Amino acid sequence: MSNESQELGITESKSHKPGEWYAEVVQKAGLADYAPMGGFIVTKPRGYALWESIQDALDGWFKETGVTNAYFPMFIPESYLEREKDIVEGFDPEVAWVTQGGHDELEERLAVRPTSESIIAPFISRWVRSHRDLPLRLNQWCSVVRWEATETKPFFRTKEFLWQEGHTAHATDEGAWEEVWTRLSQYERVYEEVLAIPVLRGKKPEHDKFPGADTTTTVEALMPDGKSVQGGTSHHLGQSFAEAFDITFADEDEEEQTAYTTSWGLSWRALGALIMTHSDDQGLVLPPTIAPTQVAIVPIWQADTKEKVLEYSEEIADELEDAGVSVDLDDRDERNPGFKFNEHELNGVPLRIEIGPNEVDDEEATLVHRPDSETVVADRDGLVETVEENLDTIYDKLYDTAAENLEENVREAHSPEEILGTIGKHGGYVKTPWCGDEACEEAIKEKIAAEIVMQPLADEGGSTPGEPVRAEEGAECGVCGDDADEIAYFAKSY
Repeated sequence: MSNESQELGITESKSHKPGEWYAEVVQKAGLADYAPMGGFIVTKPRGYALWESIQDALDGWFKETGVTNAYFPMFIPESYLEREKDIVEGFDPEVAWVTQGGHDELEERLAVRPTSESIIAPFISRWVRSHRDLPLRLNQWCSVVRWEATETKPFFRTKEFLWQEGHTAHATDEGAWEEVWTRLSQYERVYEEVLAIPVLRGKKPEHDKFPGADTTTTVEALMPDGKSVQGGTSHHLGQSFAEAFDITFADEDEEEQTAYTTSWGLSWRALGALIMTHSDDQGLVLPPTIAPTQVAIVPIWQADTKEKVLEYSEEIADELEDAGVSVDLDDRDERNPGFKFNEHELNGVPLRIEIGPNEVDDEEATLVHRPDSETVVADRDGLVETVEENLDTIYDKLYDTAAENLEENVREAHSPEEILGTIGKHGGYVKTPWCGDEACEEAIKEKIAAEIVMQPLADEGGSTPGEPVRAEEGAECGVCGDDADEIAYFAKSY
């Protein structure tokens, strides 16, 4: 193997060293690099393009459902942060503080936003006066900083990360619940329709909900290494923030009422889930729905066939681009076809089209699927439709593989030994009856670093509060053996 090929290829194994493999894919596929400060990354154009695809999908869905974008300062005065006690307690270990501006000591410390409820709620309070101003739905695309991250991994866990955070105010509890479910469904949709990753929907246990929230709902995605990713969260905040920041309104009878609020967010952790779920030992694998380049056309010629091969390739590229397919016609002279194949595989291009003199003469094209190298010889006539069908097939392959991984890795356990043994051997989700005591989670966490990542929901949607699935009558907690009224899913997580 040449030094050039070694540099291009992935040297670590996904199944044996997933952490090292993941870091190598992120760097060699040109998604991100490490910043000079520990815990931060530089997002390269190809990586940022993936984030933009998620942004485009979500932003469109948000706007279709009444959300408008705004932007609030990244610095939050300490006095604002302290107005909601659960927020300041919950985020205290993670907050980065600014104490000096230029040469001057600041009169009041400024927090670099770990989340923005404390800076957005006061302005919602100013902007809402009447029931006619509700519901008010705001979203911002920004970065936040949480200093708690020690073992950092690009996109999965960094001290600064990109996300969107939505903040809404409603006249009724029912209206707030409808908002919670709308956003959770949109997060589920972005995973299932854009990222080709099935998710489980549920709620976080009481001790792990967002600081100050009544209920935190979540979508959870299972990675091939058996760990869970918290894919996005939608919080019903009740009236705690509205009371802390005086978000009140005059109802139809001119009586003053306190609003109900929600917040919801999805971060670039979704990119970590995307990379970890689909990629392989050849490099990045991307669904066509998010790939910056969906099709790479590689012309293969000798000196005497170059002109006709390139002309034929250009015609196909133009047709595909006119149909809205993103195409890279790789006509570089200085690289041989084998190098180009490897490079496009490393970069995750879903479909490769190989065109040599035989394809030109036979009026065909050779299509190669990135996930499994399946090869299809297609007629030139109707090629655009054939390419679109093959892109759909590639998406289905990726989704089906991820769905199979999820389906096979939800197991039941009914004792501490079973829970520990199942997670230790298989990973995945372990479903067990639970008494609701945080101490039972801690007992498992101490021994195997697994926690309750989710509780499945019985009633959800519309104006219905999130009620967890109840354990069968007479069920005993899988950890302590006491009466169990709830169901918990244990897993290791990113």
